[in-house]
This record gives sequence, C-alpha cells and structure tokens, in this order.
Amino acid sequence: MKIRLINFILMIFWALIANGQMNTDSSKIVSVLSFNILHGETTKGDFNLDVIAQVIKDVDPDFVALQEVDFKTNRAKKYDLATELGWRTGLAPLFGKAMPYDGGEYGEGILSRFSFIKTNNHPLPASPDHEPRAALSAFCVLPSGDTICFVGTHFDHTEDETDRIMQAKTMNEVFSDNLYPIILAGDLNAFPGSETINILEEMWTATDIKEIPDFTYPSNNPDHKIDYIMFYPKNRWKVLSTEVICDSIASDHCAYLAELQLVDE
Repeated sequence: MKIRLINFILMIFWALIANGQMNTDSSKIVSVLSFNILHGETTKGDFNLDVIAQVIKDVDPDFVALQEVDFKTNRAKKYDLATELGWRTGLAPLFGKAMPYDGGEYGEGILSRFSFIKTNNHPLPASPDHEPRAALSAFCVLPSGDTICFVGTHFDHTEDETDRIMQAKTMNEVFSDNLYPIILAGDLNAFPGSETINILEEMWTATDIKEIPDFTYPSNNPDHKIDYIMFYPKNRWKVLSTEVICDSIASDHCAYLAELQLVDE
C-alpha cells in the first residue's frame, strides 16, 4: 500500500513538472504596482511622501507606475516626486511630463528595480479644455536576459468618455508594433466593460477577470475598478497573482499589484 501511495505521489510530481507548474524560472517573474499618489498629498490633506513610500516598500515591487506625479510644482514644495520616491524606496526613478502646472510639471512616473536602456514619453490626445495626458515607457532587461517594455499612463478623468476612447486607441496604435513583451499599468478612469476598456482589450489582456474585477477606488471602501495592469502579447505573459493594497491615508486610490511571469516564445 505504501509503495503504491509513493508511486502515485511521484506520478503527480512528474506530471506537474511536465506541465511547467513546478519549473518556474524566478528570473522571468516580475511584480508590478500601479499607484495613483494624489500628487504627494495624503487623504488627511498633508504632504507626506514617507507614507506613500512605505506602501511601495512593503510590497517591494520590481516596477511601479505612478500617476498624478508632480515635478517641482509649488503645491509639492518644489520636489521632484518620482526622484524622491525612488530615493525612499531604492528604485530607479523616471518622470514623464503631461503638462506644465503650478510652477512646474505634472505627469507620470515610473520606478524600477532595473536600469533603463531606453525611455519614451508619448503624448496622448485630449480635448482642448481637458488636461493633457501621456504614456511613459521604459525598456529594461530582466535578470533572465529578456528585454521588456513597461508602460505607465493616466487616462482622462472627466465624465465624458470621448478623451479616454481616443487615448485607448492611441495606446493600441503606439504599442502594437513593439518588438518586446509589454506590461501596461495605470489609472484608466474607466470601468470594466466600458468602451475604453473594450478598445484596449482588442490588444491588451487584463490581469484580473472582467466579471470579478479587483476594486481599487476609493481607498477607504473600494467599490469601483479604475486602476489596471495589462499585458501584451497574451501568449508571452502568465498571471501568477493580483492584490489590491488599500491605505486610506496614503492616497484616495488603492495600489494595485500583479505578479507576472514572462513566458518563452
């Protein structure tokens, strides 16, 4: 009886290996965080980068897409928020301008465990009376030697979906011919099933399930999904886990975390 049990366990073990379930290459696994940081202001109304940095440090991600990032504005005490958060978390910082604002600039940020081999800041279309938006991209080499592209963005926040639809279409056009596997993260200000998300999903694959979304807003009692992590192409990434991290003081958004594994072609 014992011999049969051992043989049965061994059969399961070797079957798992054959299916790749116990043969995970950690050098191809990345953890990604999307975090709208409310330009450094906490929900208590004070300016406290240490509280924001602690959320990131507790997760210890490989990549962070930051939204609502100030660069030397008056309201942010002339700080370069991406650099300040990079220093506090031990990650490499990158800032991309979407528009001039309050004596400085306002846009997107990226933090990365890995150095940047190439970066781009892509303007996104916006109506004349709306805030300009951008998509910030960074190319990095993983410990496995694979090059990937990480993109952070923040879509229009107004009730009218027109700008978000234009921005989604532009994202598909800009990144569809990318030579490397891509991860997209950001505050898209759009619900699952909206036209904006449907357009994106013509190309990108979301890390969570549309019918059971990971609610990310507001941080004190999340009941809406507007923060996303997506990837392209579908056959190059495998979702290992997702998690919503809510700190009701650090931001009005929850941080959204996903662990992904790069799959060989």
